[in-house]
Amino acid sequence: REVDRAGDGFLTSFSSASHAVTCAVAIQRAVGSYNSTGALPAEIKLRMGLGAGDPLADGDALFGSTVNLTARICAFADPGQILTARVVRDLCTGKAFAFKRYGEVNLKGFAEPIELHEVAWAERP
Repeated sequence: REVDRAGDGFLTSFSSASHAVTCAVAIQRAVGSYNSTGALPAEIKLRMGLGAGDPLADGDALFGSTVNLTARICAFADPGQILTARVVRDLCTGKAFAFKRYGEVNLKGFAEPIELHEVAWAERP
């Protein structure tokens, strides 16, 4: 579900980590397909960050460290990249996703380094 919008960004919530990864991959592929049509003078590149946990709720709004971490992961990602917290990768064990360890990074507001993983989303020939 769409939780919030800020500028050109979206905060969404999913019932499972695998649903979130599936959606992120589908969006990146759809945007990539659209870019290949040449309809725009420049390509659209989306950066995505995925986290998992128990956010705090206030009505329909979500907040707390899970939301903050996910926002930091998204801001850290390069255009066209899907980065996830390790917990997302762990929750997707056994699913048909390809994750590559990105490494540990320091993110604002978090005392310990956060282990990130990149989702390989490009269609394979």
